[in-house]
Amino acid sequence: MAKELLEGNEAFAEAAVRAGLDAFFGYPITPQSEALEHLSKRLPELGRVFLQAESEVAAINMVYGAACAGARVMTSSSSPGISLMQEGLSYIACSEVPVVLVNVMRGGPGLGNIQPAQGDYFQSVKMAGHGDFHMIVLAPANVQELIDDMVLAFDLAEKYRTIAMVVADGSIGQMMEPAELPPMRPVRPHEERADWALTGAVGRDANTITSLYLGAENLEEVNLRLQAKLKNIAANEVRWKEYDTEDADLLLVAFGTVGRICQTVVRDAREKGMKVGLLRPITLWPFPSERIAELADQVRGVLTVEMNAGQMVQDVRLAVEGRCPVAFYGRTGGIIPLADDILPELEKLAADVRGQ
Repeated sequence: MAKELLEGNEAFAEAAVRAGLDAFFGYPITPQSEALEHLSKRLPELGRVFLQAESEVAAINMVYGAACAGARVMTSSSSPGISLMQEGLSYIACSEVPVVLVNVMRGGPGLGNIQPAQGDYFQSVKMAGHGDFHMIVLAPANVQELIDDMVLAFDLAEKYRTIAMVVADGSIGQMMEPAELPPMRPVRPHEERADWALTGAVGRDANTITSLYLGAENLEEVNLRLQAKLKNIAANEVRWKEYDTEDADLLLVAFGTVGRICQTVVRDAREKGMKVGLLRPITLWPFPSERIAELADQVRGVLTVEMNAGQMVQDVRLAVEGRCPVAFYGRTGGIIPLADDILPELEKLAADVRGQ
C-alpha cells in the first residue's frame, strides 16, 4: 500500500479499526480528541460500536465490560483522563481480559496544559492502579511506529490476556507524516470469541470473570499466576532500537519524541568527533534493562533525556548498576528539548568522565 500523509491521532484510530476493533468507549480530551472524532464516524459506518461516555471513569468500565464479553475493545485519552481510569485498569488486570489503551501525554501535574510531555512514565510503567501488576507499554517515536504499535498492542493484549498501552506524547498525536496503514483485518465473529469470554452459557458451563478473591490464599494464588505471566512477557517481549552503538563510548537513552530528537544529537556529536550512540526503548515495560547493562560495560557514561523531571532515568540507573555515571537532562511543562539543548549536556558528561 502507498504511504499517505496522516495525522498521528487519526492514524492510530484508523490502525485500530483495521486491526479488527469491535468497540471504542472514550471521552474527548486534548491533545487526542481527533481520534474520537475519526472513530465516531468510522466505526458506525462499519456497523461497529462507538460510544462517547460521560467521563473517563465510565469509559474504562464500559471497556471492561466489553472485554469480558470477548470484544476487541479499546479507549484513548490524555494524562488527566488516564489518571481517572486507574481503578478500572486494576480491575481489568486482575480479571485478565485483553484491553488496548492509548495515552497521548500532555503537560502536568494537575490539569497542566495541552503541550506534549512525558510525565506519565511512572503512571504507565510502575503501577496503573493499586496492586501488583504491569501493563505492556509501547512508546512510538513517529506516526508510522504509532500505527504499527497499535496493531502490535492488540496482538499482545490478546496473546497474554492483559492491558497493552501505547504512550505517545502530544507532538506525535498532532504531527502529520507520510505513513502506511495496515490492511483491514476481519472483525472476529461472535461465535469465535475466546472460550473464557462471557458469551452466554448455552451448551457449556458458565464462565466467571472477577477481580474479587476473598481469602488471602485465594488472592495470593491469583497474584502468583499474574507474576508468572509478567515474567513470561518480560522474557519475550522486550523491544528497543539502537543507533551507532557499535563503537560508542557515550550513550544516550530516550524514548518517544525525545528519542527521535536524540538521533540528530548522535549525528551532530559524531560530526564533532564524539563517539555517541543511542538506545531508544520501544517497550517501556518490559524495559530493555539487560541491553542497557551490556552497553554500560562498554561506554564511559550515559545521558538520559526526557520531557519530565526525571522518571525513566531511575530505570536506567537500576540497569546500569553503577557500571558508569548516569546523567539526566529534562524539560517540563510541555517544552520539547532540542538537539542544541541536549548536545551541551552530552559534552558536559564527556568532560566529567574524562576527569575521573
